[in-house]
Amino acid sequence: MNKRPVLGCIADDFTGATDLANNLVRSGMRTVQTIGVPADAAEPIDADVIVVALKSRTIPAAEAVEQSLNALRWLQSQGVQQIYFKYCSTFDSTPLGNIGPVTEALLDALHGPGQGFTIVCPAFPENQRTVFKGHLFVGDLLLSDSGMRQHPLTPMTDANLVRVMQSQTHRKVDLVPYGIVSQGPTAIAARFAALQAQGVGVAVVDAISNADLMDIGKALAGMPLVTAGSGIAIGLPQNWNNAASRTGVSADTLPAATGLRAVVSGSCSQATNGQVLHFRQQGGPAFAVDPLAIAAGEDVVAKALAWAKPLLPQGPVLIYATAESNAVQEVQAKLGVARAGEMVEQALSRIAVGLIDLGVHQLVVAGGETSGAVVQALGVQRMAIGPQIDPGVPWTAVQSAQWPQKTLHLALKSGNFGTVDFFTNAFALLQTPS
Repeated sequence: MNKRPVLGCIADDFTGATDLANNLVRSGMRTVQTIGVPADAAEPIDADVIVVALKSRTIPAAEAVEQSLNALRWLQSQGVQQIYFKYCSTFDSTPLGNIGPVTEALLDALHGPGQGFTIVCPAFPENQRTVFKGHLFVGDLLLSDSGMRQHPLTPMTDANLVRVMQSQTHRKVDLVPYGIVSQGPTAIAARFAALQAQGVGVAVVDAISNADLMDIGKALAGMPLVTAGSGIAIGLPQNWNNAASRTGVSADTLPAATGLRAVVSGSCSQATNGQVLHFRQQGGPAFAVDPLAIAAGEDVVAKALAWAKPLLPQGPVLIYATAESNAVQEVQAKLGVARAGEMVEQALSRIAVGLIDLGVHQLVVAGGETSGAVVQALGVQRMAIGPQIDPGVPWTAVQSAQWPQKTLHLALKSGNFGTVDFFTNAFALLQTPS
């Protein structure tokens, strides 16, 4: 007998979806991730949580709203009790959204136009993301002073989340300050009620520790819509202690890993730049994808696969388009931002397909946009969430109609996440029996 899920999640990119699912699995909730909205609304999913992964962070706001509302309707058909809209812990999107417009549309759908109340909280202390006095910090730096200031697609120049969110929504935005959060769930819930009475529709919530996330999670019990990074997922599962599965099998158990190993990286974040450099300095074989060569008509995909084929049996290989921000800006100036990004994503996704054909069953993909393109190219529909590699990044097990006899293990890594030796650690973890 299938068990109805209690939590339905809408994530605005694929790595963010697995990041969220990872935190829920660590809390013991069986989690299924779908790639896009499933076509069959009638088929019930036997899980505690469903995460619908969209690729909506940087598309036009109207399209992001439409996709998110479609996901909401499908999740409602599954009987979920609470909706969770997940965005990045750096709160980045385009200048016109899409966080605010999607939040507003979901509130309207659940409560009626202009009605309802929800929170904003991208805090994830394990990954050095904290919110204090309404300002988002990356480590010890304000978001606006971090590497996100120069992000090639979604630069963030303002750390004041109240101000950023207010610019994206018609609803009034206010703050639940740390002085309230530190008093615990009852005080937090009372602040929610007071803000609603004042006509506030969205509240930014301070959080600097996992203990804060646990207290905020308790205060969110019964709230129809939660919007947050993946950190709040640490606190929500305690509201469903009786609903969580107790099957005797760990929620993060995956099939045994087989096959060859590879990394495909399209992220240009500081963290991923460091990971690529570390892999190369350790002697790992690496192939650089040149966007200008793609634009000139060179068959970069065939060259990359021909390079990889003899090396794969010896260990993991890295194929990357990762570059420092100044190099990315030079390419964008020559090709245009949209064209440069699309060309690289398409090349890397075709390379990923070719790597699977060469026998790669264990694949790490770095970068949210790249992960989305790769997963779509592989034709993946659902993902089982497995053990955590680093905070926010789990291994997953997937199957594809293109390779029906294979179980593929994928790790989809947000560009900003992971230690410098992430690529090496990822494969070491997967090879270790649980």
